[in-house]
Amino acid sequence: MDIVRNPSRTVRIGTAIIGAGHPIAVQSMTATSTRDVAATVAQVNALAAAGADVVRIAVDSDADAAALAEIRANTSANLAIDLQENYRLAASVAPHVNKLRYNPGHLYHHERTKPWQDKVKFLADTAARHGCAMRVGVNCGSVDPAKAAKFDPEDSISPMLESAWEHCECLDKLGFTQYCVSLKDSDPRKVIEVNRRFAAARPDVPLHLGVTEAGLPPDGIIKTRIALEQLISRGVGDTIRVSLTVPNHRKPEEIAAGRQILADIAAGRVRSVVDYGLSTLNIISCPSCSRVENEAFVELAEQVKAMTEYAADHKITIAVMGCRVNGPGETDDADLGLWCGPKHVNLKRGPELLGAFTYDEILPKLKSELDVLIAAGMR
Repeated sequence: MDIVRNPSRTVRIGTAIIGAGHPIAVQSMTATSTRDVAATVAQVNALAAAGADVVRIAVDSDADAAALAEIRANTSANLAIDLQENYRLAASVAPHVNKLRYNPGHLYHHERTKPWQDKVKFLADTAARHGCAMRVGVNCGSVDPAKAAKFDPEDSISPMLESAWEHCECLDKLGFTQYCVSLKDSDPRKVIEVNRRFAAARPDVPLHLGVTEAGLPPDGIIKTRIALEQLISRGVGDTIRVSLTVPNHRKPEEIAAGRQILADIAAGRVRSVVDYGLSTLNIISCPSCSRVENEAFVELAEQVKAMTEYAADHKITIAVMGCRVNGPGETDDADLGLWCGPKHVNLKRGPELLGAFTYDEILPKLKSELDVLIAAGMR
């Protein structure tokens, strides 16, 4: 398939170059505890061996940041770090990585009275000083609260776009252009729409594509494929990630899936018509990463999928999230949501918290709530 790519500018991430017609890069993220240096190095190197162009690592604490120096000393992979609440950790990790990723919606969690523009300047200055690229990672479940308040609650796309455009403008004014943007949702249709609209307005900015919380394979691969086929075939997208809920030793499957999708698109092996609006059960779950506080989360996602097979013909969305960072917000739009802590799983009906239950208790509780929705006529 002869694809005319968007004229995005070049951004260098270590030895990987994205944008400006360069090959689309494939990324993944470690699921080990960042402080477990040996396990993290092993997973980084396994992902790199599988063909990952960039490997992302979560940094949530000073201890995580301190581990980065030793991790870097034991791998030549291009490393990105995922900053969450404390943006200032960038100063500690930037000397050891090639890319910094921040979420505009999470900049409010630390130094709440400081303007977000000042925080972005700190990040840009830090990245520039150490030769790092940056990713502005806008996520449906943790969008900038000031932006969300401006729009109808049913409109999840406009707040994401306005936040992304505003941060691009800020970085441009600072003279920092080595950045890309991601706009992610668990619904492939929204991923297609939000990235299509962003690319139309800012074709110069490289885009990182993915469906967040795509879930277990093969469903998660199919959801991601739907979005990537529609976007990449239109020239939109410079780097991708397939986010799957799999055990640690299977994380390289994300790279294999991404490579296969890209090869199929290049060969024209795509659906002529894609319609994701199926009136059937939809289970979304986040990819396992180092923020997961109990590895039983992956097994739980598999158990949920198996237990709910009887409801396959009902149009109900169940979200299974692995951590406290994204779990609370990203389960709000689901009919039933589970977000997992170290010992308990929080069960929600829409945005309403129904309680916290042990891993042994949660499946019967979920089934009871699912039966209520089915009895109420949700199809």
